[in-house]
Amino acid sequence: MRTLGRRLAGLLRAGDLIIASGELGAGKTTFTQGLGAGLDVDGPIISPTFVLARIHPPRTGGPTLVHVDAYRLGDAAELEDLDLEESLADSVTLVEWGTGVAEGLASDRLDVDIRRGTDPDDETRWVFVTPHGDRWDRARLAAALEEDA
Repeated sequence: MRTLGRRLAGLLRAGDLIIASGELGAGKTTFTQGLGAGLDVDGPIISPTFVLARIHPPRTGGPTLVHVDAYRLGDAAELEDLDLEESLADSVTLVEWGTGVAEGLASDRLDVDIRRGTDPDDETRWVFVTPHGDRWDRARLAAALEEDA
């Protein structure tokens, strides 16, 4: 998951929104750790479940990473209370558990759905990346995320 996050980071720029979904333990935070490493932001990157959002400034000239956990939020109105619109244009924003509450933040976004198999001993993950809006060149995105890349 970290490797995938690093690969995706190479395509990201300020203003990008990623909505990460998947069951508990699927790898959303691990994916975000790779994203943070690829963006070269200050860490450590840990789940923001209890603080709702963590801001990771860049070490170099790249964008800030805003890491949000919407698991405990009831609806989009509660997400609005975090004032993400203020930082959205200047940062890469990743919202874990954001399906159904974060889509209204930006028409251009990536949905990253991480799934595990039914065997708890199997560490295999299936990742589905769905681009929305004109921002994303699907062929370039697919090439960057290929396992052999």
